[in-house]
Amino acid sequence: MVKKYDWYPADDVKTPFNRHTPRAPKIRKSIAPGQVLILLSGRFRGKRVVFLKQLKSGLLCVTGPYKINGVPVKRVNQVYTMTTSAKVDIKGVKLDDISDETFKKEHAKKTRTHKFFSSEAPAKKLTDQRKKLQKEVDTVLMKNINDDMMKKYLNARFTLTNHQAPHAMKF
Repeated sequence: MVKKYDWYPADDVKTPFNRHTPRAPKIRKSIAPGQVLILLSGRFRGKRVVFLKQLKSGLLCVTGPYKINGVPVKRVNQVYTMTTSAKVDIKGVKLDDISDETFKKEHAKKTRTHKFFSSEAPAKKLTDQRKKLQKEVDTVLMKNINDDMMKKYLNARFTLTNHQAPHAMKF
């Protein structure tokens, strides 16, 4: 005997896909606010920077300070950093203003004219908000870094020579 069903769907009911929403990655145990990191790639490779905080996207917010070694407040993936044992006091630095939206770039309007061989590149302008943020962070950090050796350490570039293995070193 076959069971009778009272209701049959007219069409196949489409169920939405379960989409994966990525979460921010966990921060390494060795990284803490104020920790000195070494950047391993990009324009500032080899520079030592001070870690400020982890952003919502999982990227690390770091700064040089700009007055010491020329590295501005920027976002960095923690994969491209190496942790050192040096630490800087970041008490008094206002980190509430820093978020992923702080680092968003304004999109330039696209033009249809083809200037392939043109030597005029669009000038990149730094917003007043970013300049103000850099100044606020740097003034507090410079007051906290009162040791000349720490200033020289942050200013020194990290390099390796032949037969030096970074995994065998203590920073």
